[in-house]
Amino acid sequence: MDIEFVAAGAALSPKTALGRLVHEGVALDGALAQAVAASRFTGAKGQTLDVLAPAGVDAARLVLVGLGKAEAVDALGIEHAAAAAYSAVKASGLTTLRLELPDASAELAARAALGVRLGSYRFDKYRTKEPAEKKPSIVKAEIVAAGADAAFAAFAPLAALADAVSFTRDLVSEPPNVLYPAEFAARVKALESLGLEVEVLGEAEMMKLGMGSLLGVGQGSVRDSQLAILKWYGADDKKAQPVAFVGKGVCFDSGGISLKPAENMEDMKWDMGGAGAVAGLMHVLAGRKAKVNAIGILGLVENMPDGNAQRPGDVVTSMSGQTIEIINTDAEGRLVLADAIWYCQDRFKPKFMVDLATLTGAIIVALGNDLAGCYSNNEELAANLIAASNTEGEPLWRMPLPAQYDKNIDSMIADMKNTGGRPGGSITAAMFIQRFVNGVPWAHLDIASTAWKKPSSIPTSPEGATGYGVRLLNRMVAEKYEG
Repeated sequence: MDIEFVAAGAALSPKTALGRLVHEGVALDGALAQAVAASRFTGAKGQTLDVLAPAGVDAARLVLVGLGKAEAVDALGIEHAAAAAYSAVKASGLTTLRLELPDASAELAARAALGVRLGSYRFDKYRTKEPAEKKPSIVKAEIVAAGADAAFAAFAPLAALADAVSFTRDLVSEPPNVLYPAEFAARVKALESLGLEVEVLGEAEMMKLGMGSLLGVGQGSVRDSQLAILKWYGADDKKAQPVAFVGKGVCFDSGGISLKPAENMEDMKWDMGGAGAVAGLMHVLAGRKAKVNAIGILGLVENMPDGNAQRPGDVVTSMSGQTIEIINTDAEGRLVLADAIWYCQDRFKPKFMVDLATLTGAIIVALGNDLAGCYSNNEELAANLIAASNTEGEPLWRMPLPAQYDKNIDSMIADMKNTGGRPGGSITAAMFIQRFVNGVPWAHLDIASTAWKKPSSIPTSPEGATGYGVRLLNRMVAEKYEG
């Protein structure tokens, strides 16, 4: 999507749709007033009205989008309204959308542009016979702003964010025969062009490090497991203590020997959504030249059944030296995180660690499809995450870590077992991970409920991969840990 910022009254090109974002209760004049009177459009938040452009409006079509009450409008509302305007005309046959905002400051114009960028995302690289009339026709968005140069400057870091979210969505959307661990690692290796430093460890290197927990998950796959380490040194002091993020990257999860049911198993291509979000975060930090030192660790595996696959009843030794009895091979993500998190805190000594993982179906049972769960051993870190999540529209809900539940993952024959059973399944999974944190400030985000939307009710997140986590982590780093 090509984005431009233009002055009010700038000439319209042919085949343009005009989008007006209007406050609730604002009176409209002439033919527009008649069109509104003949509809149920009031300007309430989320409403749209698409009409042929009336006389005096030099556009092919006009779409009104409600912002709600003027005093309640925020930047996120502007984003959603701009995305809704795009959605209303995207397949109209017109090629340009011009957006008019009621208070077109540079900052709000930039957020409107971000809304269009995110709302126009589409993963269509494998569609070879789609009819032209079903494809989006809008290829350019013009945002009316009081100062085009100021709006363009305000949009620069948001453009980097949109690029990163799209990168994550692409990773999560790819089919598993295309995006396997080595390919995932290759794609993040290519981010060195942004200034990131990227290392990739193979199975032999991880074996020397003692990563029996991670390697056990992938031993049934013909695809080698990988550990990708992404480093961004943007602080003035390149040796300053970094912040760190760890992602579960199970590129396909069959469940292993504890095989999943066939229904909806195809969705398990997005079981690498946590690693995708961490990759996207590192993308945006480098893209906007963030003034912070940051580390991203991606544990990349496939969980497949074959004669060499890990069995229920096996015992593995993690990099920490702690032993784990495998009760269920479909509780594999925590095994990947155990070694990745230990490696992260052991090598980089970070200020904190945040891990992201599509870890449990239990979090969906607990919170539904719109909230991710946040577990943390540190009040400040948890508060910073939740504040950023509210600002960016990627909601988190703080979940408990009750000490009495820890015994549920004790094993009769090893230091622990990899599942505590169905009751409190998301909680005991988090408590398993906590055993590898070693006292470092830490938060675990269980994003199984939010990494993929089918359907989606969020205008800036079309159906499919959401890129959840990139925005909230970028916001938290920018507001709390840069400088």
